[in-house]
Amino acid sequence: MAATIQIQVNGETRDCRADATVGDLLRDLAIKAERVAVELNLEILDRKDFNGRSLHEGDRLEILSFIGGGAPTETQVTERGFVNAE
Repeated sequence: MAATIQIQVNGETRDCRADATVGDLLRDLAIKAERVAVELNLEILDRKDFNGRSLHEGDRLEILSFIGGGAPTETQVTERGFVNAE
């Protein structure tokens, strides 16, 4: 069995392989790297560095997804996104 470490992803503790990179984690989570921004221990990573950046015990990651499209002129924000206020 491969060694594991504990990291935090968006505030939740999770186990990952001790030799994993940010790119490996995104693939394990089925997240397309071109559609997210990743902050590792308060440092925003360049997308080209995902596969070379190793994860270590206690690392904290925030993964933010990009949502395409625009919002209607009058909107209100809900937990699920933008909803027309009309």
